[in-house]
Parts: sequence; structure tokens; C-alpha cells
Amino acid sequence: MSNILVPQLGESVVEARVARWLKKEGDRVETGEPVVELETEKIDLEVGADHGGVITSIKRQEGEDVKVGELLATVDESAAAVAPPRSPEARAAAPAAAPPAAAPHAAGAPASAAPQNASASGDTDGQRATPTARTMARAHDVNLERVQGSGSAGRVMKQDIQNALSAAPLSAPTGSPVAPASRPGAPAPQGTRTEVRQRMSKRRATIARRLVEAQRTAAMLTTFNELDMSELMALRERRKEEFKKRHGVNLGIASFFVKASVAALKTFPLLNAEIQGDEVVQKNYYDIGMAVGAEGGLVVPVLRDADRMSFAEIELAIRDYATRAAEGTLTLEDLMGGTFTITNGGVFGSLMSTPILNPPQVGILGLHKIQDRPVSIKGQVMVRPMMYVALSYDHRIVDGREAVQFVVTIKNYIEDPGHLLLES
Repeated sequence: MSNILVPQLGESVVEARVARWLKKEGDRVETGEPVVELETEKIDLEVGADHGGVITSIKRQEGEDVKVGELLATVDESAAAVAPPRSPEARAAAPAAAPPAAAPHAAGAPASAAPQNASASGDTDGQRATPTARTMARAHDVNLERVQGSGSAGRVMKQDIQNALSAAPLSAPTGSPVAPASRPGAPAPQGTRTEVRQRMSKRRATIARRLVEAQRTAAMLTTFNELDMSELMALRERRKEEFKKRHGVNLGIASFFVKASVAALKTFPLLNAEIQGDEVVQKNYYDIGMAVGAEGGLVVPVLRDADRMSFAEIELAIRDYATRAAEGTLTLEDLMGGTFTITNGGVFGSLMSTPILNPPQVGILGLHKIQDRPVSIKGQVMVRPMMYVALSYDHRIVDGREAVQFVVTIKNYIEDPGHLLLES
């Protein structure tokens, strides 16, 4: 007999939620075969069986919170080579329950020929979907088998469910409260008034907790500046075709800000530090977190040793992270650590905002929308593409003077990007 336990979940992650059982009691599993899907504050991961056998007991149900090392299920290894025993009643019923010969459906077969034992949400073993998509499908009674997935290998994403709902006639989800009866003399309701109550995902709950914690435990301040993006945009325009032809990726602005941040961090090292007890730990390596808006909430994959990366390597890594964040395939290793964070609200249209620290880091740089604005240059009013940037910092170890000079250093590098190319 062997046990399936909650594995180590990564740095600072001690708890997960059972999102979905991929197997049920009595099912046979092979060594390494995924058995259960766990949802953590950072990623969703599948837990496999260490040994082949038959699942004899499932200890924790879907929706339950579990901690590292807790027992999820037991596996009988001695039954690995034989089918699990069945009662005479089950054997007698087997022919009736078994589907017709397992032949592929003929081309053009009607939808009614689909298996009838699929769940209401259509979530069969052959159908891949993210936990959030499955939750939405169950809540709104959407058959996942009829939803075209936009993720990798056709994986159904949250947006796919939303698209399916918007295309279908509106109906209240199963279990939703109905509209209250009209009181005598009250005007008749014009439409159904419903509410949907949904439990927070582990990621969303953790984001909420950490954001409150960051504001409670750090002396957080924000300083702002504005950047003239003319030179950088002109440089990108001149080099973009050659860059893409050589490296197979577009030359964006993110790589310039990563390079500028690393250069500024070397000048102002306390923004690359953290507080541990009564000590300041100053880090001489540069792991830059790039905040990405994913389906279940914000995630921050990390560019390791960003000071050693080329512009092309940075752009390729960011594109890969964005793709895998959308597909829900980031790993814990991708998200661990980070010494400084960059977040870009401009991709969503934000003109100005105040980013919140990502503990235990003491600095985060917020980028915003590039917008043409009139500015005074040498006594003349000119229209230039401008961007507001914001640096939030922990005032416990970073003084205002350092924070302002840090942002000015970023400004100087971005407004004269040739310096970054020379230093690289």
C-alpha cells in the first residue's frame, strides 16, 4: 500500500486546494500518472502516483484545502497487474452499461452520438480545461465538450466559457436564487434579479491577503515621473524588422525597461534588497519579476540573472511567460524568487496608477499607457509620446532621495536608449 501526499508546493507555499480528481476510487493508475489536480496561490499542478496500483481510498474531496504532506489518497500496489474486483451485481450489469464496440464515430455523425455518461459540464478525461473554466462551466451548466478551446492543444480557458455564455440565450445558472415574489401594489419586475456566490480561488485569496499585508507591514510610498518615449520608439521603428528577422520575436519596450532597471539597481542597490528581521539583505544578482495578468489573477514570473540576458533573450522569455500564463502552464520554478518587479498597466489602458509592493521586495516599477501630450521643449510646445512611470518603495530602507534618483536614472536611459545598447 502506498500513499499519495500533497507535495512540496514551492517557496512560501504551504497550502493548496483540491481542484479536481482525475481518478476515482477503484481506478487503476500507472506510476507517474496524474491523479489529482491541486490549485495553489501561484499555479495549478497535477499530482501523480508514485507507484502503480488501484486507488483504494480518496481522503480529501474537491474544494477542500490541504497542506503540504497531508494524505490525499491510498493506492494498493498489489492490484497493479489485475483489475479491481467487482461484485456479482456489477459483473451482471457490466454488459448493459458498457458502450457499443469501441469504434470511432463515423464522419459526420450527429452530436447525439456523443457519450451519454458525460457530466453536466462535459468535463471528461479527454477534455482539458483550466480549473476556473471548469468552475464557470459547472456554475452556468455549460457542456465543455461543445466549447472550442483557445489554449494550448485546445485547452478550454475562462474566456472561452465567457464567449460561450455570451453566444447562448441568457438563463439563470442552476441553483441561483430566483427573483422574489412581487409585493401587493409593487411594480412588476422588469427582469430576473439574480446573484452568484462563488468561493475565491486560492490565487485570488492569496493576492488579497498579500496586498493587504504589503500595505500593513511596509512603509510604502510612491514617486512619479514622466518619460518622453520619442527616441525609444524611433529606435524600435528602425530596428524592428531586422530584430524580428534575426531573433524571431518583436522588439518591445519591456526589454528596454528591464535593462534600464538593472542599470538603476546597480546604482541604487537598496532597491534590490529585502528586510529580514533587523537585517537588510542586499542582493548582488538581478532576478526581475514581470507581472502578467493571468486567468486566475496576477502572476509574476521571474527573469533569472536579467543582467546577463540580451534584449532578444528578454523578449523571448517574456513572450513565453505570457503564453504559458494564459494557458495555465507556468511552473512553480518560474514564479519563485525575484528581487525587483516591473508591472505594465499600460497594456490595459491605465494612464497612471500606484503599484503595490510584492513582498519581500522593496521596489516595484509601474509602467503606463504611452499617450501623445503637448510638452514644453526648449521653450516650444511640442506633441510627444509620453509615459507616466511610478516607483513604489519601502521607505524603511529606501529614502525618498534614492527613490527619486532611481526613477530619474530610468528616465535618462529610456530617453537616450543608445546608452543601454552600449552597456549591453
